[in-house]
Amino acid sequence: MKRIATVLAATLLTAGLAGPAASAGPPPVELTVASYNIHAGIGTDGAFDLDRTAAAIAATGADVVALQEVDRHWSDRSEYRALVDELARSLDMHARFAPLYSLDPAEPRQPRREYGTAVLSRLPIAEFTNHDLTRMSTQDSGAGSRPMPGFAEVVVRARGTLVHVYSTHLDYRGDPSIRERQVAETLDVLADDGGAPRVLLGDFNAEPADGELAPLWAEMDDAFAAAGTGEGLTYPSSAPEKRIDYAAVSAGVDVRGARVPATDLAATASDHRPVVADVAVPRRR
Repeated sequence: MKRIATVLAATLLTAGLAGPAASAGPPPVELTVASYNIHAGIGTDGAFDLDRTAAAIAATGADVVALQEVDRHWSDRSEYRALVDELARSLDMHARFAPLYSLDPAEPRQPRREYGTAVLSRLPIAEFTNHDLTRMSTQDSGAGSRPMPGFAEVVVRARGTLVHVYSTHLDYRGDPSIRERQVAETLDVLADDGGAPRVLLGDFNAEPADGELAPLWAEMDDAFAAAGTGEGLTYPSSAPEKRIDYAAVSAGVDVRGARVPATDLAATASDHRPVVADVAVPRRR
């Protein structure tokens, strides 16, 4: 009888020790994300240099990078080149491009002239959507505000976990009314993906305390505010005074760190500096 009691006690102790570990689940998936307004590959010296842009992106070490102000055969400022395609090849990354404008070429039988946002990813891309936001066109001054594309969403496969990553570029005008509408529409898009890990990246053209961003911070966490190192100022790149470029994450995504590079390359390759965040997302069981 004494032996049976001893065995039973040992079994219960082992079960008690094993229980919490067994219920803890798999470790989260860690990845690095970045947002970078590349200014069409034009640096602070006014020179177009796509190799320099690629080097600045590579220096972030990011697995997924959201880009803004991306040209594809747009104009002579970027030599009519397809920037995202060339960057993807040189960096060995997957790419998706979300044109805001898609215009007829200047000459027949030439590619369409396009400009918008993009996402580069070392991880496989499972899905892609080019969403509309309310915008005021810079190409048609009489058109007023209306839904226009250019809000990129990709779903990346991060070691078995699907993560929704977005690249956005909000209105630049001093009047915040368009940005207010864009934030509301952005939250509607993100709500459609509710329950999934979500990372919103972009040039918001507003500082953290600006009123138009308040509804966003009620739903998402500002990665730099959560775990940033330094001041995080991103614009203008040569001597930053404002923090207008962001990584924002949904509930359940843990921010392990965030930073804005302070290198000479980050200060010269564009008129913005990139913002980089290390995050961890729950692993799918």
